[in-house]
Amino acid sequence: MELHEYQAKALLRQAGIKTPVSHVVENAEEAFNVAKNNDSTSGWVIKAQVHAGGRGLGGGIKKAKTPEAVRKLAQEMIGQKLITAQTGKEGKIIHQILVEEMCKIEQEFYLAFLLDRSFGKVCLIASSEGGMSIEEVAKRTPEKIFKSQIDPLNGLLSYQIMAVLKTLNLPLSFFKKLSVLLNSLYLLMIEKESTLIEINPLVQTAQGDLLPLDAKMSIDDNALFRQGEMKSMMDMRELPLEERKAVAHGLSFVKLSGDIGCLVNGAGLAMATMDIVKLKGAEPANFLDVGGGVDKEKIDMAFQILKEDSNVKGILVNIFGGIVKCDLIAEGLVKAIKEFDIKIPVVVRLEGTHAKEAREILSKSGMDLSFADDLAAAATTIIRLTRNFK
Repeated sequence: MELHEYQAKALLRQAGIKTPVSHVVENAEEAFNVAKNNDSTSGWVIKAQVHAGGRGLGGGIKKAKTPEAVRKLAQEMIGQKLITAQTGKEGKIIHQILVEEMCKIEQEFYLAFLLDRSFGKVCLIASSEGGMSIEEVAKRTPEKIFKSQIDPLNGLLSYQIMAVLKTLNLPLSFFKKLSVLLNSLYLLMIEKESTLIEINPLVQTAQGDLLPLDAKMSIDDNALFRQGEMKSMMDMRELPLEERKAVAHGLSFVKLSGDIGCLVNGAGLAMATMDIVKLKGAEPANFLDVGGGVDKEKIDMAFQILKEDSNVKGILVNIFGGIVKCDLIAEGLVKAIKEFDIKIPVVVRLEGTHAKEAREILSKSGMDLSFADDLAAAATTIIRLTRNFK
């Protein structure tokens, strides 16, 4: 789950990390009042709050010297689409902006804590090249990027902090400030079960402070049942419509670029289903996990989501009956296919508890369905039927 910049900065402040004075607003008058009631000799930065990087290049970060200029920029931005390299050509609607006091910058740095799944550890990343894409830095000057894995038993160690200090070309007098900042960020990441905290740029101000000028934070979706505060920060407006429907009904859905719709129960089985579709020469249209406790309502919503995707030319249903019996799933499939008038090819693989009874229900339904006993055959069949379907 992604957080907005203003939400990430609120968490940083809770952790005792100083951030620039800022206020999130949803209309131009609020923006004007913020600037009017909070005098700033240096001016204000207006930042679009969307889940995407590259906001500056896309016109989503602008500067203003007066409250009137703040209001004008807010009018121009709120309600408009922001298109960046990460949003794609469809862009994202700007619903909120952050009005933030400008500060005098001496230097800009890059800093991040990233969950490195290949090592099962948090990776500390730092670079003296802040304020730009870290991918570009890695390509152009990889020697300017410092990386170090943090042992979860030992935590952040002094030698790692010293290495970051050296990477950022900061004098030794900054060691204590940097140590407090890094340890606070690392502990925040562990406490909130975050997968990423990215500060770009981290700046050295004219007053000698280390200040996060921007903050990006991601929370592990699998931890949201423990992280009530984090879950309440989810901005449903940032999700595509089909993902909003999926979240509302307890489904896990990610839209992909292929044409084979996959309806599966269990994340591991869903991944295996997508893999076999690709192995057999096609592309999955989605990751769609209806969960181990799937019921008829979830089946209904899953078919509705798939039908509304014009890219889906065939549907592969791969269900293992464990917690829920296959015959109940079969009844849900019959109901959903009839209700949503599914005309495209559907291949069903049902295994597990009451699988035999489920196949009988589907066979007697009078619907034009295809069945498969194993996953490879199911994938081959749906691809063939999809390619031949007119």
